[in-house]
Amino acid sequence: MNTATPRLVDEAAADAPLGAVAVRTLCDFAARRGDLDLRFTPSPSGSEGVAGHGEVTARRGAAYQREVPLASQWRGLRVQGRADGWDAAAQRLEEIKTHRGDAALIADNARALHWAQARVYGWMLCEQLGLERIELVLVYFNIDTGHETPLAETQSASALRAHFEDLCERYSGWARQERAHRTARDAALRALAFPFPEFRAGQRALAEAVYRAHAAGRVLMAQAPTGIGKTAATLFAALKAAPTQGLDKLFYLTARTTGRQLALDALARLGAAGQPPARPVLPLRVLERVARDKACEHPDKACHGESCPLARGFYDRLPAARAAATQVGWLDKTALRELALEHSVCPYYLGQEMLRWSDVAVGDVNHFFDLGAHWHGLTLEHGWQTALLVDEAHNLIERARAMYSARLDPAAFQALRRSAPAALKKGLDRLHRQWNALATSTPVRAEPVEALRQAQDDRNSLPSTGSGRTVQAQGERTKPQRSGAMAQDYTVRPDPPGAFTAALQQLCGEIGDHLALHPQDAAGGPLQAWFFEALHFQRVAELHGEHSLCDLTRTPHPAPGTRVAQPLISLRNLVPGPLLQDRWSAVRGATLFSATLAPMDYVADLLGLPVDTLRVDVPSPFAGEQLTVRVAPHISTRWTDRLASLTPMADTMAAQFAAEPGNYLAFFSSFDYLAQALDRLQQRHPSIPVWVQSRGMGEPEREAFIARFTDSGQGIGFAVLGGAFGEGIDLPGRRLIGAFIATLGLPQVNPVNEQLKARLQAKFGRGYDYTYLFPGVQKVVQAAGRVIRSEQDHGTVWLLDDRYARAEVRRLLPAWWVVDREPPAISPAAARRPGPATTAPDR
Repeated sequence: MNTATPRLVDEAAADAPLGAVAVRTLCDFAARRGDLDLRFTPSPSGSEGVAGHGEVTARRGAAYQREVPLASQWRGLRVQGRADGWDAAAQRLEEIKTHRGDAALIADNARALHWAQARVYGWMLCEQLGLERIELVLVYFNIDTGHETPLAETQSASALRAHFEDLCERYSGWARQERAHRTARDAALRALAFPFPEFRAGQRALAEAVYRAHAAGRVLMAQAPTGIGKTAATLFAALKAAPTQGLDKLFYLTARTTGRQLALDALARLGAAGQPPARPVLPLRVLERVARDKACEHPDKACHGESCPLARGFYDRLPAARAAATQVGWLDKTALRELALEHSVCPYYLGQEMLRWSDVAVGDVNHFFDLGAHWHGLTLEHGWQTALLVDEAHNLIERARAMYSARLDPAAFQALRRSAPAALKKGLDRLHRQWNALATSTPVRAEPVEALRQAQDDRNSLPSTGSGRTVQAQGERTKPQRSGAMAQDYTVRPDPPGAFTAALQQLCGEIGDHLALHPQDAAGGPLQAWFFEALHFQRVAELHGEHSLCDLTRTPHPAPGTRVAQPLISLRNLVPGPLLQDRWSAVRGATLFSATLAPMDYVADLLGLPVDTLRVDVPSPFAGEQLTVRVAPHISTRWTDRLASLTPMADTMAAQFAAEPGNYLAFFSSFDYLAQALDRLQQRHPSIPVWVQSRGMGEPEREAFIARFTDSGQGIGFAVLGGAFGEGIDLPGRRLIGAFIATLGLPQVNPVNEQLKARLQAKFGRGYDYTYLFPGVQKVVQAAGRVIRSEQDHGTVWLLDDRYARAEVRRLLPAWWVVDREPPAISPAAARRPGPATTAPDR
């Protein structure tokens, strides 16, 4: 955890009551002008920039001073920073900027910012040394060619002082406003009251645990049942703890859109929202962040002033928009959009600016945890004291794996070869030859047919202890051998292929140079898209280690343009924990909460949580008699038993529906199994209304699916376990009275998951549990949690698989469930109900 207290603007001191500000921050705030210009320009990495600075300064003489510390006071504001270089003999100050491509193509707004920084350093040096004039040189250094492009000007000390004071004047008023806001905010948070007359059962225990953890700057894992108000409890407690920690920001992170809205609703209830002209009760600036494509007003236009009217003059209009946004305070996506359009600026990039000045930001987990995540980068750059609330944290394992994984598809590459500019042909052909070599090389390790046969046995077995030993279930059969055929086309490598990655790196450099000289080829076309994929692959390859896997998957046929069936190359993260260490160390407190964080060792191991992470498991306020949980021991949903399962499953669902008509959800392991079960139910019980989740459902279709669950409705909604309807939806009361779960939720047995199991067995000694059993049962408990949402709800959950009767599975189910292993008798009338079928149109 981050226990230091660096500040973007230091606390007030006797000689600087407004605090201290870095030169870069001052100029970034007060000196930007012109258009927003996001046309692609290849840029050096951070390490390349440092090396470039070193190369330039090494060319200077022995008397040349490097990294010169400078500071100046202005009316209670201290401005400080380090000038890149000073030649005392020539009285020349240099500001060095590294770049790629043609220096003439550097955007005007960036060049204006660079000159502003050089002039501020120029004044501070004049003031410190008593100079009347100084030469300023802006040095653009091309890290690929080693060429310097110097731009020089000579300025008087009086002109530089006027420039400096103008920037300080603009910033100091803002600094006073921010200090006043911070004082009022912290005072309000100390006095903050819980927004409901009383806590729900379990809610106070959760809030107290969060407060203690955040006040101590610790990480907390909190498992709490669905329906007790986790969002309100965690936000209330984290905000109450903020003043004690000197907190700058609270990031509320979620894996689902519905989670964002729940957080905003809770913040509004706490008093953070107000309808103009009324001010919010709580002086708290709240910002909702959405994906750029969802916030874009002109998706048909490029992000620069020559194309988009909201990018044209963006930085000229930003100060007024920024000032207005701080007065509004509540910036959900609707309010942010309205304010941005009122000031004719881009909503997405106004939101990006307002992240710097907001107290609470609500957004997807990728904003902080992704490779190169923006919120994490700003936290480090500005020394923010930040705390995290991670909602539905059980999803973070798979999301983080995806963030730190990459793949290259030969079909996309071959399409690029056919359409790319001729200047890139040599580099593309070089990579093509390396790709062919991978296709014809001897596999380092391939999964044999027998290995996946054994894997299927493992899937149909359950561990008897944590040692990895398994107990074979009676009468289970293995999946047909087609999985073995798949395995023969699958190769695991110890590391990313060296010759291939070298050729890829060289090609990326050539594409970057080409795009710098020919920016028209970067206008969102296939070359730029593939280039970004390749750069991501390179970054992931640089991080490769024991936490990840490199594999090749043979394609059945050669892609157009090649005679060789080139493999799909994947870099898969298996254990994200080692790559998340810098995220946990960057924050002053964090709470990961969910209804399904058990077993907590599993989550802590895979996410790499600190060894002193706190844990709390909040008892459920719900009584066992609220939920009838029944196991169907006569049904097996194993692969080879699925056809035999359809009739007893349909009859069980029909019997339950006849006994208690109402709304139900039925969950299946795949769309194929769902379709088979649906057909059988409609054959045998055509009068039962049904509505169905389909592949690739859009948001309107998902909303229509949920809208079928009304207080007076009746029927069964068919859905896939782990999909959009397995968590994050709230259907209280009669809107949902039961669920059928026709799967144990185990991930598919395939070569990749078998590699994952082997790696997790070696690292943690729980390969099967961590790969298959724990993730599967977590999804089951999440889906079943849709049924009971309050102490007034009652319902029924059917676990339609005999494996739920086993102790190894039962111990993973919520402790308050009372599981009935004996199925009720199915009456002949319920087993076949006549009548026409009613099927929703979104099937």
